[in-house]
Amino acid sequence: MENTSEIYHILPRSVRGLMQKSGLKPNKLQEIRLRIHQPVIIRYENKEYFLSTGGKLTSSHHFVHVLTREELKQMMEYISNYSLYAYEDQLRQGFLTVKGGHRVGVAGKVSIEDGEIRTMKHITFLNIRVAHEVIGCAESVFKLCTENGQLLPVLIISPPGRGKTTLLRDMIRLASEGGETVGVVDERSEIAASYMGVPQNKVGIRTDVMDGCPKSEGMMMLVRSMAPNVIAVDEIGKKEDVDAMLYSAYCGCTLMATIHGKDMEELKRVPYVGEMMRRDVFRRYIVLSEQGDAGSVKEVLNEEGVKLYG
Repeated sequence: MENTSEIYHILPRSVRGLMQKSGLKPNKLQEIRLRIHQPVIIRYENKEYFLSTGGKLTSSHHFVHVLTREELKQMMEYISNYSLYAYEDQLRQGFLTVKGGHRVGVAGKVSIEDGEIRTMKHITFLNIRVAHEVIGCAESVFKLCTENGQLLPVLIISPPGRGKTTLLRDMIRLASEGGETVGVVDERSEIAASYMGVPQNKVGIRTDVMDGCPKSEGMMMLVRSMAPNVIAVDEIGKKEDVDAMLYSAYCGCTLMATIHGKDMEELKRVPYVGEMMRRDVFRRYIVLSEQGDAGSVKEVLNEEGVKLYG
């Protein structure tokens, strides 16, 4: 249970005991969803199961463990170290990052003040997304993203849930270990998965992380304060993101980014992003496959759309 020990520590005692009985393999566990007065649902090996009262994964609705209000309260106390107030900034974003880099999505009653989200109370829905690093997954494509030993600007194109963040993270690690000073804007704490400011994922010895910061602002701050050679961000798309990336590129930074999409042709029609492509801001495009294991590379292309792989 080494990869999931941090998750087990934040689960209610009763659910923790049932999970430990289940015999599941930690590297196959993807999500645990806990909703008050509803069955505990586990996503495991890309399939959905209920947690039975006997500590087994089952597809049957019978004899399943139903989460109580007391269990959910107990879990929130474990997550927040009995001080939920200290985590208000994260709650406003709808999630908490726990030790190990695992992310706990939260939903419930939102408190609004002056038209802005103040905090979240009466939390009654939780979704634990299990962090999985795949060290070395980018090694083969990383070589195709260099020229004469120099890293080229890269855009990873992927449908949702196909491993683009996992691939980006390993690209960051390889660039950093290879001598580049990398600045990461981790708006949703999914790349470095920082806990109390310390990255829980391996992002390299020369990497600086701006955690929980909007991408556009974070890129500008990194350029001004940390002098990175490389700037990496996840899931670009807004005009503000594109403007900040263009500024960073003009300041001499090599860009690495991801975006939701199917292929280069589709992205050319996306506002703002298409303009970046026409300006050849990116020199390499990694397109992930919609089939097979998450992170499977379909093709690698240069800025002219010529296939280098696939």
